[in-house]
Amino acid sequence: MCIGVPLQVESLESHDGDEGLFALCTDGAQRERLDMRLVGRQAPGTWVLSFLGAARRVLDPVEAAQIRDALQALHVALQDEPDPAAFDALFADLIDREPQLPPHLQAQAAAAASAAAEAKAAAVTATPPG
Repeated sequence: MCIGVPLQVESLESHDGDEGLFALCTDGAQRERLDMRLVGRQAPGTWVLSFLGAARRVLDPVEAAQIRDALQALHVALQDEPDPAAFDALFADLIDREPQLPPHLQAQAAAAASAAAEAKAAAVTATPPG
């Protein structure tokens, strides 16, 4: 399985007179030379999603941090005795947040909830007392 990794552009490289087609990028622990042709020339400091030696898309700093935290959580999960508290810290953006259905499923879920409520109400009124 291949996983995209957020890297930050450090510097641009010239290649046959085309500056910016390649960039030296880092995450603080590793440095990698990335092909930038899919995202275009990016200024130093810009975060990109790296996948198989190429920048696939530009990330804002918040999204880059969230992805980095998720990758760190994966590392924690693979330890022999993972610390459950570490997950809360690494997924802080998800703690105390109600999951949201994508828009194309929200109407379907609302219709199902309405049908269930109607069926329950019908069952209550159809049941004789006592």
